[in-house]
Amino acid sequence: MTKIFVTREIPDHGLKLLKAKKGVKLSIYKEDKAISRAELKKGVKGIDVLLPLLTDKIDAEIMDAAGPSLKMIANYAVGFDNIDLKAAAARGLVVTNAACPEISESVAEHALALIFALAHRIVETDAWTRKGNYKGWGPKMFLGTDIKGKTLGLIGGGAIGSALARRMKDGFEVKIIYTDIKRNEALEAFGAKFVKQDQLLREADFVSLHVPLLPTTHHLISTKELRLMKKTAFLINTARGPIVDELALIKALLKGTIAGAGLDVYEAEPLIDANPKDTYELRKLPNVVLTPHTASATIEARQAMSTTAAKNILAFLDGKTPPNAVK
Repeated sequence: MTKIFVTREIPDHGLKLLKAKKGVKLSIYKEDKAISRAELKKGVKGIDVLLPLLTDKIDAEIMDAAGPSLKMIANYAVGFDNIDLKAAAARGLVVTNAACPEISESVAEHALALIFALAHRIVETDAWTRKGNYKGWGPKMFLGTDIKGKTLGLIGGGAIGSALARRMKDGFEVKIIYTDIKRNEALEAFGAKFVKQDQLLREADFVSLHVPLLPTTHHLISTKELRLMKKTAFLINTARGPIVDELALIKALLKGTIAGAGLDVYEAEPLIDANPKDTYELRKLPNVVLTPHTASATIEARQAMSTTAAKNILAFLDGKTPPNAVK
């Protein structure tokens, strides 16, 4: 009997696949909230496969709490910064993620939505209008900026960045520039230009982040980088919060170093400010659009993630290499 523990209820497509597999005993943490450390250690005891969420820190302690029966960790997320890969490798564990095309499309759409909301001041004017402030049209009231003909700078030219580029170029004749650790020939064939990061920051009207959280990308955007950006430029982050030095960003927004920011992720998530003791609050800034880590929160994407996680597990159980094995 193969014991699988899921740390929180996820969309059902993948769960149905696992339940249909003979010889599988599926256990799911029943409360609709992030599992506590104590409950996680209790839940993993004696299991063969762990299916955690990005909110679950899976380190050596949790792996050892599971015991020698643990053979696989199938993360319900594209990223895997919540998993200690070195500890997993030392124990011979297979680790997979839930990357799939549906996520790329969903997150790209969300990034596009943040761009539009900032450029046309949608959230700001919605709140102002709801307060009963609208008394009549004015020629200089809440002037925003057009998107057509602007420059989009992608830091990370992978699947999500490419999906966003496609939408922006096809729909709005936007110039695409990008930077990454390696060049993307398909993206360049589409018309994107590879540049160094400093040049991208100087030229882009919208800077969108699409890199994983690694030691090399922690605080990739901080004071120096923000100062390189145009005063009229916007920063978009749908990747991982710690990629941006949040305190440096807040100061840049207050000083007018950049025009605004659209954030779906945060440095000290679920806290909105990296330092809750300071006097800066992102929530008070009118030139910021905030969403609660929901860039992939569509029925299609989350069900696809569930199915992908399940297929990784089923492949492993059948003695095959999971399609999303993390190396």
